[in-house]
Formats: sequence, structure tokens, C-alpha cells
Amino acid sequence: MKKIYSLLLATFIALSLFAQRGKIVIPDLNGFVTLKCDFHMHTIFSDGTVWPTVRVDEAFNEGLDVISITDHVEPRFRRPHIVATHNTAYEHAKPRADARGIILIKGGELTRDMPPGHFNAIFMTDVDELDQSDYTTALRAARAQNAFIFWNHPGWRSQQPDTTLWWDSHTKLFEQDLMQGIEIANGADYYPEAHLWALEKNLTMLGVSDVHTTMPCLAPGEHRTMTFVFAREATAEGVREALDARRTAVFHNNRVIGEEKYLKELFENALEWSMERTGNTVQFKIKNKSDLMFQLRKTNHDPNLDYLEELVIAPQGEHSFTVRLQNRARGGDVNFIVENFLTQPNQGMRYTVKIPAN
Repeated sequence: MKKIYSLLLATFIALSLFAQRGKIVIPDLNGFVTLKCDFHMHTIFSDGTVWPTVRVDEAFNEGLDVISITDHVEPRFRRPHIVATHNTAYEHAKPRADARGIILIKGGELTRDMPPGHFNAIFMTDVDELDQSDYTTALRAARAQNAFIFWNHPGWRSQQPDTTLWWDSHTKLFEQDLMQGIEIANGADYYPEAHLWALEKNLTMLGVSDVHTTMPCLAPGEHRTMTFVFAREATAEGVREALDARRTAVFHNNRVIGEEKYLKELFENALEWSMERTGNTVQFKIKNKSDLMFQLRKTNHDPNLDYLEELVIAPQGEHSFTVRLQNRARGGDVNFIVENFLTQPNQGMRYTVKIPAN
């Protein structure tokens, strides 16, 4: 009987290893590959509830390319019956990640009261070095390993219940090169203050799940909060170079948040436009080749151009709309805001399609 159970278990593991990978269709940028990443999650080696390989399987099933397990390093998060170092979760997950084609980044989470709050250090070589009583000493140890450090959930209501603030402690960390990035979205929460700080201080924008339990079952079209990394190559080294260069965007609910130059190229590479003109009527046809949604709203425009007020372009959808040229107009600019592409805190991206003069 034991042999039968062993055979069944081995069969199950083999089948799971070769299961079909999930897919999220996001366009690449010119010269860069778009990687779907989650740099903040937990396992039973701190206060999570799953084994490290589960995090790999979840990423595989959801179509992610890169993950980092960032268990807390403080003693109060350790389970007394588990004997391990802070590198153990990575060591358990790495063979599974390699087998499934997931890039796994070694990391850990430093957990302090506000200020300064919680920080992740990823691209660590030895996470045990992050376990220091003084947070500045810990982060310096991480930087000595050339870690990439970012501030976690700065607007978390458990630590900043009334106002999301940038403290003097954060200025000191920033000036000492102990903070390179910041989470502007964590799970269900978006932090417009952090979005503004990222723009003002040239911090890399990150979106993460911060998942502790199993990932919930996702309905079609749903996704975890994640970071798009625009990398020169799909390797750990490519990810790191892109993070240092701040080539990221955050995918949060139906919103994409980031610098305008990246969001504009995502928009243009996701959509195919065609235009057909008959007299004073111009019909646009749009094909969405991605799994992104686009929410368009008309903004300031030439009053001689009459077109719809709003348009939602569904993932993988095809849509059309008509522009009527009035008062002998020969052409002009069709102006709109992509409301769910945020280039500033709670502010959508402006975009123009030109109708050439006939």
C-alpha cells in the first residue's frame, strides 16, 4: 500500500510540474521584455501559512515571471517548532522555481514600528545578515551585499492611521542610499502619497501582493497586485538592472501606474488602430491585443470634432467609435484621458489621435 501511495504522490508531483502555465498578455516595450513580478510574499518560515514551493506554484499558475519570498527576519515572527535560517525558504523554493521557469530572487523583510516602518531587501546573498537590532545597521548590511531596498506599504493604516507621512527617518535612509524603491500599491491598497514621492525622489515604483495565506481563487480577468519590470533580458540580472533604472509600472486592479513614457508605450503596443473616412465621418476601429483594460474619456478638444464621451476597451476586445467633422473641419485632434493609466497620483494619462486634413 505504501508503494501505491508513493507512486500516486510521485505521479501527482510530475503532473503538477508539467501543468500548463498561466498567461497574462502584456505587451513588451521597444527593446525591453515585460516581466510580471511580485517582490513581497510570506511563507511558514515567518507569519505565512504555506510552504515556499506553494508560492512558486501560484506564480506559475497565474502567469508571473519573477517572485521574491520576503519572510520577516525578526524573532517574534519565528515559529518555535521550525528550526531554520532566514535563507531556508529560498533554498526550498529554488529547485521548484528552476523547474517551472520562475525567476526567484532571495530577500527578506525588516519589520519595525513607524518610523521607519517595514522594508524589503531583495537580491540578498545571505538574508541572515538582515537580522540586526538596529534597522540602519541592518539596511547597511543589506546594501553591503548590493541588495535592492524598498519601503513597504507606506500608507498602511495600522502604522499611519490618519495621514501618510514621510518622516525624517526616511530622509536619512534615502540620503544614505538605503532606499531605492517604494511600494505604491500593496494588495488592495493604492498610496497616492507614495506615488508622488516616487516621482519626486526618483524611487522605483513597486506593486506587490504581500500575500500571507494561499492566493485566493481568481476569477477570469482578475490578478494579484504586481510590478511590471521592463527588462533588457528575462534573467535575474535583467530584473535588477531594470529596477535600478526605475523601468517599472504597477498593475493594481484595472489600473496601471507609472511614468508616462512607459505607460504611453504600453498603450500603443497593446492596441491596433485603423481609421476609415467617408465624407465628414471618420470611423476608428480598435483591437486590444493585451489583457489590459483601457478606460477612455473625452477631454478638451476641437469643438468641430464630435465624438463619444467615454469608451471602455475590454481585454482582447474589439471596439469602434465615430468622429463627425463639423463646420467644414478637415481634420483635427481626438483628445482623451486614459483614466486607469495613472501618470500622476489619481491622474490619468492624456493621449491624442490625429485625423489628418483630407
